[in-house]
Amino acid sequence: MAGVLFFPGCNLRCPWCHNRELVVGGEDGLIDIEEALGFISKRKQVLGGVVLSGGEPLLFYGLPQVIRKIKSLGLAVKIDTNGTNPAALEKICSDAETRPDYIALDLKLAPSRYAELLAEVNPQSTPTVSEKLLHGAEFIKSSQIPHEYRTLALPNNFITAKDIEELAPLVDESPWYFRLFRPGNCLDPGWDAMEVPGMEEANALAHKAKELGKKGISPTGGRY
Repeated sequence: MAGVLFFPGCNLRCPWCHNRELVVGGEDGLIDIEEALGFISKRKQVLGGVVLSGGEPLLFYGLPQVIRKIKSLGLAVKIDTNGTNPAALEKICSDAETRPDYIALDLKLAPSRYAELLAEVNPQSTPTVSEKLLHGAEFIKSSQIPHEYRTLALPNNFITAKDIEELAPLVDESPWYFRLFRPGNCLDPGWDAMEVPGMEEANALAHKAKELGKKGISPTGGRY
């Protein structure tokens, strides 16, 4: 059993994101980090680890201290990240006391399309965010930290085989999970009215990944 801490704030604005309040909301519903850590501490005997998610947890300035505290309780740490903050990732991985035990890298679209997801778009933003993603993915591959990749099958063929071809060089032999988009509380309310992609769409993306020599796993073939 794992506990999960969701951190507010994100540098991306994926319209399908189902954690709307964490991305654009204020402080309503948030609890103090010390209170959250106290909650985890009281339950350390029944927890195997803690997942740090969001939002984008690597944007939280106190993340190293949070990880250090969790590890001091004898718990493993998993980080969910979009990979576009490589400096922060490298910082926590360089210290044994803050080095995560597992990383899940969310690959949204082809790197060349990441400007579509930025909170603030300017002519210089596309290469910057793409380069950061490439840097982050390469670091994860070389880190020797167990990891996985995750991509959503989106409505209306928003992500296609071409995206998978461009993403494939970022992926090593670790599992690449393809899951289905689920509407509900989306960042862009228009996405709540979209139909859920069929299982065949996730399977097609996973099949493309396998054609490219990757360990593509669809909802019918593994974790969901």
